[in-house]
Amino acid sequence: MLKIKSVLIIVIGILAFGCGSCIYAQEQASGEHVRIRWLAPSIFEEKVSEKIGFYFEVDLGWHVYWQNSGDSGAPPRFDIDAEGASLGKIEWPFPTRLRVEHLTNLGYKGNVAYLFDLKPKPGAQEVSLKADLEWLVCKIECIPGRGTMTLSRPVEKQSKWALEDLEVRNQFAERVPLPQESSPWRLDSLALQGKDRIRLLVEARTQGRAPQVFPLNGKVFSPAKPIMERDGDTFVYIFKRQTDVEIPAAASFVLSDGHRAWEFDEVAFSSPLPAAKWRPLWLIILAAFAGGVILNLMPCVFPVLSIKLFGLIGGGYSSGSRLREGLLYSAGVVLTFTALGLLLLVLRAGGSSIGWGFQLQSPSVVLALIVLFWVMAMSFHGVFEFGHHLVRVAGLSQGGTFATGVLAVFVAAPCTGPFMGVALGTATVLPPLEAMLIFVCMGIGLAAPFLILCISPALMNRLPSPGPWMDKLRQLLAFPLYATVIWLLWVFGRMEGETGWLLGTSMVLLVTFALLMIRNYSGIVRVISWGVLIISLPVGFMLLGKEEQKSLPITMGWKKYDPQLLKQAQQEKRSVFVDYTAAWCVTCQVNKKRVLDKEKTLKVFQENGVLLLRADWTREDPVITESLAALGRNSIPVYAWYPAGAKRPQILPQILQEYMIIDLFDESEGSKKDLNKEGKPSSSR
Repeated sequence: MLKIKSVLIIVIGILAFGCGSCIYAQEQASGEHVRIRWLAPSIFEEKVSEKIGFYFEVDLGWHVYWQNSGDSGAPPRFDIDAEGASLGKIEWPFPTRLRVEHLTNLGYKGNVAYLFDLKPKPGAQEVSLKADLEWLVCKIECIPGRGTMTLSRPVEKQSKWALEDLEVRNQFAERVPLPQESSPWRLDSLALQGKDRIRLLVEARTQGRAPQVFPLNGKVFSPAKPIMERDGDTFVYIFKRQTDVEIPAAASFVLSDGHRAWEFDEVAFSSPLPAAKWRPLWLIILAAFAGGVILNLMPCVFPVLSIKLFGLIGGGYSSGSRLREGLLYSAGVVLTFTALGLLLLVLRAGGSSIGWGFQLQSPSVVLALIVLFWVMAMSFHGVFEFGHHLVRVAGLSQGGTFATGVLAVFVAAPCTGPFMGVALGTATVLPPLEAMLIFVCMGIGLAAPFLILCISPALMNRLPSPGPWMDKLRQLLAFPLYATVIWLLWVFGRMEGETGWLLGTSMVLLVTFALLMIRNYSGIVRVISWGVLIISLPVGFMLLGKEEQKSLPITMGWKKYDPQLLKQAQQEKRSVFVDYTAAWCVTCQVNKKRVLDKEKTLKVFQENGVLLLRADWTREDPVITESLAALGRNSIPVYAWYPAGAKRPQILPQILQEYMIIDLFDESEGSKKDLNKEGKPSSSR
C-alpha cells in the first residue's frame, strides 16, 4: 500500500511538472531557424495602455517579412483573442530592402518585434491572451511555420517589466512609423509617368538626407529601390509599376531616415505627366536663372568680372554711363549665352555629339585662354603697356564692356553649378523656343548682379572713391588671373599629354618676351619682336594636332568608362557608379578631392563590390555624350548610381557629400539598425 502511494505521488509530481512545462511552452513558439516569445510585463497596470508584442529571434542569414513582403515571401499573420483587455492593431517596424538573387523583398535582416497596444478593461483582475501565429522564414529557401501562444498576467496598480525585455521593446517601438504630421518631409504629388513608372515627389521641410521610401501596396509598386534624383529641397522617386495592375485612387507610404519612420496614408494620384516634363517650365526657368546667378561666385567667372568691377570703380561714371555699362555687359552675356545655346541645339539636331562646355574640349581654345589671361594678369601689374591698354579697353570702352560679357560666358562653361544641370538637360528635350528661353534666362541670371550694381545708386555709393588704393587693388586682382592660368595649364596638360605643360608655358614665355621687347625697344628690335609674336602664336596652335591624344590618368579603383563594362556588370547583378567628369570642370575636381577619391569613399565602394567607371569628357567623346543624353543631361558633373541589377540609374546631386555615398548602401545591404540575437544594434555589413 505504501508503495502504491509512493508511485502515485511520483506520477502526480511528474504530471504537475509536465503541465507546468506545457503552460510555459505555450508562452513561446518555435520553428526551423526561428524562435518566438512574448515581449510583455509580468504585471499589467490597471487602466493603462501598454505596448507589448511578439519577438522573433531568427538564425543568422535568415529573415522574416514586413506587411508588404515584396517580390516573394509573406508577412506573419496574428489571430489574437483577449479576455480582460482591449487590443490595438499590429504595428510594423519600418523594413529594409533585402536582395535575394534577382528579387527584392521587404523585411528584417535579423531579429524583430511586432508590437500592439493592450489596455486592461476596468475592473479586470487578470489579462489572458491566445494568439494563433503563421510565419515564413527565408534565406534563399523559405520555411513556413505556425504555432499557438498564450499569455496570462495579473492586473495591479503598477506594471513590472524584465529590464532586458523592456529595452528590446523600446528599440523596436522607436522603429514603428509615426504620424505624417511630425515628418521632416511632405509628399508633394504622386502620378503615373508613362505606362510602367510611378513618380513620387517628396519635399523636405528641413535640410537633410534623402529618405528611404517604402510603398505599402505591393500589388501596384515594385519593391525594388526606386530611382531617386534630388533637385534642391525636392526628392523625385521613380518606382517601377507592377504589370497588369489597375492604378488605385490613392496609395500609402512609409518614409524613414534610417532611425525613425513616418507613415503617409492615402496619398492621392494626380493626372499623369509626360516622362520628360514632370517639372513645369516656370520651375526650369527659375532654376536656369538661379544657376546663372550662382555662376558669378565660381572661380572661372570671377577673374573676368573683376576686370569690369575695377573699371567701374575708377571710371568716374555718371548714373547714365553706369546704366549703359551695365546694359552693354548684360547684352554681351545674354547674347553669348543665346548664341552658344543656339549653336548647341543646331549641332545636336544635325547629329553632332556635343554638350554644354564643348568649347573647352578644344585644346586650341584652352591655349588661347591661357595666353589671354596671362596678358591680362601681367597688365594688371603694369609690366607692359600693350596689356594694360588691352585691359583698359576691356574695362572702360563700350566695345570692351560688351566683350567682357562675352568672355565671362565663354569661361563660365566649366563651372556648371547647382540648378544648371537640370536646366541644361531639360533644354535638350524641349521645343526650340522653350529651350532657347532657358539659355536666355541663364544669361540674365549671370548678368543680373552686375546690372543691379550699375543701376542702384545706393549700392554704388558703398563702393570706395578712386584713389591710390586702386593701384594696389589692381595688382591684387591679378592673382585670380594667375590662378586661372595655372588651372588652364593643368587642363591643357591633361589634354595634350606630357608636352602640354611644355607647349603652354613656352607660349606664355614667348608672348611675354615679345611684348616686353616691343615696349622697351624701337627700330629693328621692335620689328623682330613683332615677328616673333606673330609667328609663335600660329606655330604653337599648329603643333597641337601633332601630338597623339594621351589616355588620361585614372585614380586607383576606377576604370575608364566603357558601355560594355557597364552592360556586363548589370548582367552580373553588380552595382556600378559612373563619374562623368572633365579636367576643365571645376566642380568635378572639387568633388573628386572631397569625396570620390578619398580613401574612406573608395573603401566603401570596394567593400560593396561596386564597379567604378570614370567617363572623362575633357576632350570630345561621342560615346560619353550619347551616354549623358540617355540620362537627360548635356553638361557635367553627373554622377550615375546603378544598384545591383538596375537598368536605370539614380542621379546624385552635382555637389557631393560623403553621406550621399554612404546612403547608397543603406537599403541594398540592410539597415544599420537591424538587431542581432541579443537584441542589440549591429551593422548589416
